[in-house]
Amino acid sequence: MSDEAITYDASHIQVLTGLEAVRKRPGMYIGSTGERGLHQMVFEVADRAVNEVVTGRAGSVGVTLMADGGVRVADDGPGIPFGAAEDTDGPGLEAMLTELSAGAGPRDRHSVIVAPFVGEPAVTNALSSSLTAEVRREGVRWIQEYACGVAIAPPTAAGPATGSGTTITFRPDATLFGATECSFAVLAEYFRELAFLNRGLDVSLTDERPPGGPQTARFRFLGGVRDFVVSLRARAGTPVRTDVIGFEREDPRMAGTMEVALRWCGSREERVRSFVNSMATPYGGTHEAGLREGAAAALDAYARARGLLTAVEPGLGADRIGEGLTAVVSVKLDRPEFVGATRGALGNSPVRACVGEAVREHLGAWLEQHPEQAEAVITRILRAGGPAGR
Repeated sequence: MSDEAITYDASHIQVLTGLEAVRKRPGMYIGSTGERGLHQMVFEVADRAVNEVVTGRAGSVGVTLMADGGVRVADDGPGIPFGAAEDTDGPGLEAMLTELSAGAGPRDRHSVIVAPFVGEPAVTNALSSSLTAEVRREGVRWIQEYACGVAIAPPTAAGPATGSGTTITFRPDATLFGATECSFAVLAEYFRELAFLNRGLDVSLTDERPPGGPQTARFRFLGGVRDFVVSLRARAGTPVRTDVIGFEREDPRMAGTMEVALRWCGSREERVRSFVNSMATPYGGTHEAGLREGAAAALDAYARARGLLTAVEPGLGADRIGEGLTAVVSVKLDRPEFVGATRGALGNSPVRACVGEAVREHLGAWLEQHPEQAEAVITRILRAGGPAGR
C-alpha cells in the first residue's frame, strides 16, 4: 500500500452541520428510512401540537394523510408566530423548522413525549421535499414554504384568518425514503394510546387516500388508563374476572404522578403496559417493577389473612401474580431517567417504592371490599402454581 493511499489528515474529515447532517444521515434522527421513519416524521410535528392541547393552549389536534402523499398536522391553539413573540414559551416557528434543538422544550411531568427520538419539527422539514407552514394568529393568516429544510421565501400575509392555530403540511422526500406512505392503522393505534394516557386529549386521524372515500378516527377518553385496561381485553375478547382497580396519586418523593389500572381476566396471558410521560417503555423499569411487587404484596397479605395460604407455604411473589393480569402503569415525572439510549426502560429508583406502596394500599383495600372476586383471583393463581405450572 502506498503512502498516498494511507494518508489521512484533517482535510479528509467531513463536517456536517445543521439540517445538512439530517439529510445525510436520516437514520440517526428518525430511526430508519422505512415506514418507521415516516411515522417518526409525523410524531416530530405532532409533538408540539399535542403538547399545546395538554397544556390547555389548544383544544384539539387533527392529523390528515392526504391523497397526494402529504401529511397535514393542525391544531387550534393561539398560533405560533414565525418570529419570537412575548406570549410564547420558546422560539418562533421559523426557528423551530430550521434549527436543531430550537424546538426541544422542557420534558417534565407536564410534557407529553410524542416523538420517541428527538421531537423537532426541523428534522421533518429537512427530510421533506416540501413543507408549508400556516399560522393563524391575531386575525392574520401567515404562510411560508420550504424545500428540503430551506425557506423558499419569507413569511407572507395571505389575508384574514378564521380562528387561530398552526398547520404544518409536509411531503416526505421520495429520494430519501423507499416508500412515502404512512400506515393509518399504526398511527391510529399510537394516537389512541396517547388519548388514553392523557385525559381530555382530543386527536383525530383522517385518511384521504382510500378509493372509497376518507376514513376518520377520533380519540378522546375521559376514563384515562381505566379505559385503556378495558380496551386491552375487550379487543381480545377475553372474559373478565374482576372489576378494574384504578387510582391516581402524586408523590413528591419521585417528583411526579402515577396513574395505575389493573384487573384479572379469564385468559392465562399477562398483558402489562408501562409508560413514562406518555412514552411506552417496552422493557419496563422501576415503575413496572413497583406495580408487580405492590400487587404481589397485597395479594399475599390478603391470602394469608384469609387462610388461603398457610404460614409455611411460599408467598405470592411478583413472578406468580401475572396469571390473567392486565395492567397499565403510567408515570409522569419531572426528571425521568432512562436505562440505555433507546429509553426503553425507566431507571428512577424512588419510583419503584412509590408505585409499589400505592399499588399495595389500593389493591389491598379493594380485596377487602370484594372478597368473592379476591378469593377467585388468588385461588386461580395458586392452582396455576406460578411459572412452574404454566
